[in-house]
Amino acid sequence: SNQLSCSDCHNPMAKISATGLLKKPTINETCYTCHQQQRAEFAKRSHMPLNEGKLSCVDCHNPHGSTGPKLLKKNTVTETCYQCHAEKRGPFLFEHQPVTEDCANCHTPHGSNIAPLLKSRAPFLCQECHDGTHASGTPAGVNAAGFQGGLAARNAANVAQFPSKNLVGRACTNCHSQVHGTNSPAGGYLQR
Repeated sequence: SNQLSCSDCHNPMAKISATGLLKKPTINETCYTCHQQQRAEFAKRSHMPLNEGKLSCVDCHNPHGSTGPKLLKKNTVTETCYQCHAEKRGPFLFEHQPVTEDCANCHTPHGSNIAPLLKSRAPFLCQECHDGTHASGTPAGVNAAGFQGGLAARNAANVAQFPSKNLVGRACTNCHSQVHGTNSPAGGYLQR
């Protein structure tokens, strides 16, 4: 359906590659012939280890066809990622919803200049979904004793009116380190 023929990837008349009678010496180089954008992504600072020879394009994709999107071997991006990253699968008592939806919510599948394959740096990545308020802190310049009522009332007023001082110049993962999910008793906050 993409106007390709077998000879675009294979050369049955010459033994250029060790397997598959490919037109290039390796599977990755054969794929890079058409997929220049992905080649550039694999050259970024944080990337899947294709260039190091630990993976190849066909570990995730089926070049001859698939029922999944992007010719993935599995039905979804997340299922494909779990082939190697089983520890992120869970099941977790406390799950982080974006993780169960799609790994690509936070990560780029091929390469990024932000480790580990993140789309943007924290706290900016977190703020794409979270509103930037934090229930545990008090706003800068305001004394917590100045709020009337109990702790719950202070936190509610704090969240409603002021962004958290915990977000300024810090990464959310300093405290919320278990972003994929956790079984810890404090897990509702995805902490250690």
